[in-house]
Amino acid sequence: MFEKNLLKDIEEHRKEMVYLAKHTSFSHPKVIDISIRLDELLNKYENLLRAKI
Repeated sequence: MFEKNLLKDIEEHRKEMVYLAKHTSFSHPKVIDISIRLDELLNKYENLLRAKI
């Protein structure tokens, strides 16, 4: 269940980042904050996958 929620969070953050970047810029502070959070989520997911191997 944790994995499913994590994937959902990743997708939501990705969509939000793309939307904001499209309407502002990739250097906008909100886009940067979301990008950092997305990176953290992706790292969690990668660690989760590594733990399963």
